[in-house]
Amino acid sequence: MITATQEKSIPSPGKGSMIYFDGIILAHSNEAEWNKFKADHTNEAILDRIVKIEIPYCLELNEEVKIYEKILKNSKFTAHIAPHTIEVASMFAILTRLASSNKVDPLTKLKIYNGEEIVEKGSTKKVDILELREEASREGMTGISTRFIMKAIDTAMAEAEHDCIHPILVLEVLVKSVKELSISDEEKKKYLNFIQNVIKKEYHKLLEKEVTKAFIHGYNEQAEDLFNNYLDHAEAYVNKTKIKDSSTGEELEPDEKFLRSIEEQIGITSSAAKGFRQDVTSYMFYLMRSKSKMDYKCYEPLKEAIEKKLTGSVKELSRVITRTKVRDKEQNKKYDAMVEEMKRNGYCDHCCNVILKYAANNLWKD
Repeated sequence: MITATQEKSIPSPGKGSMIYFDGIILAHSNEAEWNKFKADHTNEAILDRIVKIEIPYCLELNEEVKIYEKILKNSKFTAHIAPHTIEVASMFAILTRLASSNKVDPLTKLKIYNGEEIVEKGSTKKVDILELREEASREGMTGISTRFIMKAIDTAMAEAEHDCIHPILVLEVLVKSVKELSISDEEKKKYLNFIQNVIKKEYHKLLEKEVTKAFIHGYNEQAEDLFNNYLDHAEAYVNKTKIKDSSTGEELEPDEKFLRSIEEQIGITSSAAKGFRQDVTSYMFYLMRSKSKMDYKCYEPLKEAIEKKLTGSVKELSRVITRTKVRDKEQNKKYDAMVEEMKRNGYCDHCCNVILKYAANNLWKD
């Protein structure tokens, strides 16, 4: 290697003449092996000719997910993988690679790096991604490897009683795998906290939204009514006008109580309500001008608020999911419709049953 880089020639096989070489020799290593190689004083000559380039682990959730999807696609595994299974595993990998920050918590940092908008109390939180990266120059050089995650997914597939894996099983396997790691107790405690608290809470939010969405599927008409009603009152409030009652023709003041009952679902305070209503009406006006489709799903924060209001007002979701033995005919019908919608969204019969039982025990307790 020294001859190749210094004299631009390498010996040919046998007793032939030297072969001309003009190129770059690329090699890769993990950091521990590199440090061991560098510490050996007999490697001084070659070390002088090496340019070290540090390549961190992936720090973007969507890209990390693609890595495992590609590996699984090229493998012979045929097991069904429930929605969010690869996502929660990838989330854990990235959280272990992120450096701590004084500006944001680890999960928020993960979302920012993934290009997501951070919405708090109805408004977007502004955090400069470049500042976060400057804070930690060696970020991504440590943490859980893709091999560790792939091994955990492999173990989950081997342990699965049915030909299906889901987030709950993968999180359990990750906990066992972390406990077997040869790392400090402090680091082990940190990793377990990521799984048992941070990721589990985030998964609960995802699951709640997903099950609610499947349940709401049969309530589109009521959701649209709430949406149109909210728009009428919000527009009147912003423009300081009155609303005409469709049945009596009477002009009424905007219903502040109704508006707040929707906004409170996503934690918008009374002081932030005016700004939220202005944002909603401005966005709807933009959709009208661009002749885009307008329905209750078109503005994400309002959609979330309406869905929460709807499930809260009918008080059916928890009863339908949790009271398996005492469901009446109507509730059974709603449950079956919800299961069918979840299956359309990527679940199989087995994981749908497991996920709904888990949701009943962890999300909607009476």
